[in-house]
Amino acid sequence: MNNREVSERTGSITSFIVMDVLEKAHEMERLGVDVIHLEVGEPDFDTPACVKSAACRALEEGQTHYTHSLGLLELREAICAYYQDRYRVFVEPDCILVTAGTSPAMLLLFSVLLNRGDQVILSDPHYACYPNFIRYLEADIVTVPVYEEDGFQYRPEAIVEKISDRTKAIFINSPSNPTGNLLSAKRMKKIAGMQPWVVSDEIYHGLVYEGTEHSILEFTDRAFVLNGFSKLFAMTGLRLGYVIVPRAFIRPMQKLHQNFFISANSMVQRAGIAALTEADADVARMKETYDRRRRFMIRRLRELGFGITVEPTGAFYVFANAKHLSTDSYALAFDILAKAHVGVAPGIDFGDNGEGYLRFSYANSMENIEKGMRRLEQYLQNR
Repeated sequence: MNNREVSERTGSITSFIVMDVLEKAHEMERLGVDVIHLEVGEPDFDTPACVKSAACRALEEGQTHYTHSLGLLELREAICAYYQDRYRVFVEPDCILVTAGTSPAMLLLFSVLLNRGDQVILSDPHYACYPNFIRYLEADIVTVPVYEEDGFQYRPEAIVEKISDRTKAIFINSPSNPTGNLLSAKRMKKIAGMQPWVVSDEIYHGLVYEGTEHSILEFTDRAFVLNGFSKLFAMTGLRLGYVIVPRAFIRPMQKLHQNFFISANSMVQRAGIAALTEADADVARMKETYDRRRRFMIRRLRELGFGITVEPTGAFYVFANAKHLSTDSYALAFDILAKAHVGVAPGIDFGDNGEGYLRFSYANSMENIEKGMRRLEQYLQNR
């Protein structure tokens, strides 16, 4: 089969470089090399016991059949209660679609929102996979650079300059992957007052150590909210997410979900209810541990000469300036992996404006983070 037989929309999809780093690290591990993983954004904690018990109980009780295509009503009601309690916003259960992770939710969202040639405004840097969802639906990306000295926050006036009659949505992500920084309430309010729809990825909400995260729904109802259970509740492999949708869009999204996915996993939805209603103590313990790691990693990276102008206060990432070492973050990341046996994510994976940076994840044990920093120190001494 030649490349011309692969659809154009598929052929244009780029690789997820972080996964390339991870897979190379796995190859090294199969050869007996000990690799410290600071490249992947996956909690190292076990899934809370209450969540696992709920999943097992659902299996034992035979709750293994299709659910409503929007998701179990009990789960959607729990999500509504969660947003009411945390953000004082009212969400209706019939405006929530539960999916097998936030990635399917994103695909469905953009499928109903975008036509060919529409534009979506996206920060640069941004989560590596965002552009591929948009390009797959034959829409266009308009990037707005964000800068280290601003804590990688959008400058609202820079967004205004990029809005055109083709602009359909502004994409925000706070706390952010890859930077770990938050978007201030003042800036969010300004973005909410702009004409395009706002798409807010809130998957790292709850993982904030200083300051307060805000939902876009506090400022406007002209918004789509993506969220899920993978990060906050350490449920990555269980694949459970959701999207909160303006009423006019819920039926079109539901029809797509019925056709393409039918429903989210019934047993995992029961586990999601337990996460929202029973796992507060587990989340608090994980957050406290993440914060200790965050403060340690920031201190050590600065000692090693990396630039961190505004300390990240959310998610589990530090996006560190490594331009004094190289302006080719891809080559630098693989060189660190080969010589120091530490996996890190190259900034170029997250957009052109991420070049020269490296993303470090502290979703690993303190022991491994300490070991990784020592290896990185030795690597730098040997350069």
